[in-house]
This record gives sequence, C-alpha cells and structure tokens, in this order.
Amino acid sequence: MTFAHPYLLLLLLLLPLAAWLKGRRGQPPAFVYSSLQLLRAVSNVSRARHGGLLAALRWLVLALFILALAQPRLTKFDSTKTTASGVDIVVAFDLSGSMAAEDFEIRGQRVNRVEMARAVLKGFIDERPNDRIGLVAFGTEAYIASPLTLDHDFLLKNLERLDLNSINGNQTAIGSALSTAVNRLREVKSKSKIVILMTDGQSNAGKVAPLTAAEAAQALNVKVYTIGVGTQGQAPMPAKDMFGRRVYQMVPVDIDEATLTKISDLTGGKYYRADNAERFQKIYAEIDKLEKTEADVKKFAQHTELFGWLMAFGLAGLLVEIALGQTVLRRLP
Repeated sequence: MTFAHPYLLLLLLLLPLAAWLKGRRGQPPAFVYSSLQLLRAVSNVSRARHGGLLAALRWLVLALFILALAQPRLTKFDSTKTTASGVDIVVAFDLSGSMAAEDFEIRGQRVNRVEMARAVLKGFIDERPNDRIGLVAFGTEAYIASPLTLDHDFLLKNLERLDLNSINGNQTAIGSALSTAVNRLREVKSKSKIVILMTDGQSNAGKVAPLTAAEAAQALNVKVYTIGVGTQGQAPMPAKDMFGRRVYQMVPVDIDEATLTKISDLTGGKYYRADNAERFQKIYAEIDKLEKTEADVKKFAQHTELFGWLMAFGLAGLLVEIALGQTVLRRLP
C-alpha cells in the first residue's frame, strides 16, 4: 500500500494529544447550581460510560478521514518497453511474375515465393515490436505499400494485401525498389537505418541502376541486406493445361547474385541466399540478431484507489455516532 500524500498522516499524531487535552478539560456543565447541597440526593449515582464509547467512535471517524485525505492506494509496479528502439527498417518486397514459382515447401505443401517471403517476414516483424518498419512493393515499378510505422497491426494488414496481382508488369526494377526504400529513410534520424531487399531475379526495368541506388544508400548511411529468393537454374511454375487442371512447367530463373552482393558490400550489409524454407527463416533470424539495439524501459504503476472506501466507512461511523447520541445513548442534562 502507498499514499499519494503521506505527509498528511502526521495529523494522526495530533489525535492522542487532542483527546488528552479534551479529557483534562472535561465536559462543559449542563446546569449551574448555586450550592452543592442541592445535589447531595443524587451524589451516589454513578456516571454512565456510554459517553466514552461515543467519544472513541468520534476519534475513529477523524482518523479515517485523515487516512482518506492521505489518499491510500494499492500499487502494482511494472515495466515495459514503450519507445522505439532507434532502428528503422524498410523491406523491399519483389512481386514480379517469377515470384509465382513454387519451389518452397511448408509442411509438405508447395508454396510460391511470395507466400514464403510473406510468412517469414511476418515472423521477423513480430520479433521487432519496437522498430519502425516500412514496406515497398516492386515489380516493373516500385511503390510504397506501408510507410514507416510502429503500428505493426497496420503493417501486417498491408503485407497481407500484397499478391502477384498488386502491381502491373512482370519485370524486376531492383534499382527503383532500392531507391524508393532509401528515400523513405532519407529524412529520419535513427541510430540505424536498414533496407532488406528481397528479389528472385535480375534488374531489367526501372530508371535507376541498382548500384547507383546502392551508392545513394551508402551516402545516407543506410545498410542494405539483400536476399536472393528461390533456386537457381530452373523452378516449377504453376500453369493450367487444356482441361483446366493445375500443372507445373519448369522455367529458367537467374538471380543476379553478383549485383546483390555488391549492393550489400557497398553499404555494409550482407547478401543471403534463400533456396529453401529453413534457410529463409534462418536468414531473418540472423538479421534480427545483427541489428539489435536497446529500447528505453519505462516503469509504470497501476493504482487501486482506497480513498472512497475510507470516506464511506468514516461517514458511516459519523452517522452511527450521531444516531446513537440522539437515541439510545442520548445524554440527558
């Protein structure tokens, strides 16, 4: 238990002194007699002790009121991370046509590259509750799917909306995606600024060359982690046969690992290759470990106020004292 105004408890020390002074002074006379001879007939009548009970009740009521003024409360202390960690992250998410290739498996079921990247990214976001995270989607062009935000529920809803039909074109604009992501971090003041670029191909669209965008990231102290998504060589691409049945055909794929490695090396990041589900998850776990910083921890207290209860008991005691004083314990002069 704690008190909001503990210094008011010092008033409790005055109650014994006030009671002692009142006892020494005694009760004021109800009648004034000219001679004590008139009282000899009732001199052997003993004094009732009911008055002491009422006085004790009155002092108890005063004590309850003083305790209420001190504002007692039951306090539970706890702590939580309430501020951003100082790490701002923008994820560039490839939605080009080749991301439809189903060369990943989750629990024995084939999934395409988009679904695999989305599932792993969700886990990464859940592990970074104190980071501001933004999202850039790209194919032939790049656009902002979510601004930098600490509202990860909002971020995850935008991530869930992304699919292969979200943007036009089947080409891959890596340079445009990287420059758009870096531009999101240009004005922010953070301890660490990071771009995670996921792609499964080569840059064959956009007006910005990938290495030019990387140089801009380097100038702005933005670290870029690049991830090559999927297998090299050939990958199973879903299609429909003449009867409308789902079939797979092997299509050639080629990840420009050399460019992705140069981008990450130039900016102080790292290039990763995600050619299976387990490796994909380990990549994000490693990035999570590399880019950790301490968040501010703030303590807070949850109070359950007892003021009302003490006031209620005090008022009840006062009403009882008045009722008894005017009825069964009434003093006759």
